[in-house]
Amino acid sequence: MPNLNLVQKTDLSSFRRIAIGTWKTAYDPSVYGSMTLHMDEAMRYMAEFREKTGRRLTLTHMMAKAVAGVLVAAPDANAIMRWNRIYLRKDIGVFFQVAMEDKDTGQLDLSGATIHDAEKKSLVEIVDEFKTQVEKVRTQKDEQLEGTRSMFKKIPYLLLNLVLNTIGFLTYTLNLDLRRFGIPQDPFGSVMVTNVGSLGLEAAYVPLDPYSRVPLLIATGAVNEEPVVEDGEIRVGKVMRLFATFDHRILDGTHAATMSKVLKEWFHDPYGHFDDLSAYAEAEEIPAADAPTEEPAAGGEEGQAVAGEGEPAPSEPAEGGAGEG
Repeated sequence: MPNLNLVQKTDLSSFRRIAIGTWKTAYDPSVYGSMTLHMDEAMRYMAEFREKTGRRLTLTHMMAKAVAGVLVAAPDANAIMRWNRIYLRKDIGVFFQVAMEDKDTGQLDLSGATIHDAEKKSLVEIVDEFKTQVEKVRTQKDEQLEGTRSMFKKIPYLLLNLVLNTIGFLTYTLNLDLRRFGIPQDPFGSVMVTNVGSLGLEAAYVPLDPYSRVPLLIATGAVNEEPVVEDGEIRVGKVMRLFATFDHRILDGTHAATMSKVLKEWFHDPYGHFDDLSAYAEAEEIPAADAPTEEPAAGGEEGQAVAGEGEPAPSEPAEGGAGEG
């Protein structure tokens, strides 16, 4: 069984061939872009979802679903580089960073949680799965993940680069499933998302990780109230900025335009793209494994907070750590 389900992309444009020949690795082909989302409707949807389902939906969960929607709309963006060729993934995974405390040292550490097939799942399923994954990471009960963390603690510093590159070569270039050796299968997914707004940063672009082979990273800022123009009039509205880094060997401006279009459609009209809330009449009708009021986001307490509205500080740590070398 291979590590990833892939099919080689053969109909490459001349530019794509030149791009592949220009940049040898993910160390140098980074392209950066940003966009602003109007979040008034998304925040209203999130509050109504919480009331009707009893789940503490956050923007982290909504981003998992929306970013998966981007890759459905732009399947060529759901790809990796192998043998200097582009291979398309047959499934979608969205990786989020998770902050945890190492129970052995008491120090803050970074790990991650990946939602696979998010495009096929409801927000209720994503919330519940995310909660389970984050709890396993933070309580250090994920056996494969803990095995990997333990292994890296024992590797001499001078060998870290060699080991990372070797694992990347075996799991992605050779596409080997190394779970029997304690290496998780497809741990970073198709795209990485991290929340830098939780640190009070207004902007940040996270670096590509050569060994993860992920061609798209998205950093989300905090939701703030700012003047916005709507129908020719200025009003106060909630906005959130996104900052993307992508691998120019695989993605270009056309993919970025699709991402911008899809994310705006989903967050500007959440009622038309996320779960139909009419299906959730009463919170009691939806069984929950645990109390919903403590639903964590990747790396923090309760998910993306609205600055100045009294919610707990949000979630995922920003740069570095699992998936962002």
